[in-house]
Amino acid sequence: MDFINQFLTEANQIIAGLDKTQIEKMVDFLAQTRANHGRLFILGVGGSAANASHAVNDFRKIVGIEAYAPTDNVSELTARTNDEGWATIFAKWLEVSRLKANDLLLVLSVGGGNLEKNVSPNLVSALQYAKEVGAKILGIVGRDGGFTAKVADACVIIPTPNPENTTPHAEAFQAVVWHLLVSHPKLKVAQTKWESVR
Repeated sequence: MDFINQFLTEANQIIAGLDKTQIEKMVDFLAQTRANHGRLFILGVGGSAANASHAVNDFRKIVGIEAYAPTDNVSELTARTNDEGWATIFAKWLEVSRLKANDLLLVLSVGGGNLEKNVSPNLVSALQYAKEVGAKILGIVGRDGGFTAKVADACVIIPTPNPENTTPHAEAFQAVVWHLLVSHPKLKVAQTKWESVR
């Protein structure tokens, strides 16, 4: 029971420490992107890639914003990794998708990308490309937020009450934050199933 109590206590501390101002900024960027007929591209690797796929569904179905995750196309992802290298897979995907200034990038990541430590260089490359074309950047990241936190227009950094549980908390709270976003009255345009069943 000690670990269970500790883990749940940490989760409470994370909720209390979330930056609500950054979340509100994210809501506004998403609403503006939808109003301008921009698209949302959600990037993540590992567990965050699975979260990106789920989030794409929610932003499309509940929020009514055109959204995509490059990792949903495993054939292109592995072809690019094999032929061009891991570091450029997202940037090249965004280039072919003709990323524009009225589009929005959302990065889900534990570390946010760090070239010096060679962690998620593909996220860094994608973010650099997004800056070049003038697209806005959002992040839901853990630890210090890495490169994402440095360049994002709005970024929620998941607090780290215990470094031993950085990854599970960061990936779990990505889901908490994006579910908050799609449920926000400024964004939600479609009723979710169980809330509509009487």
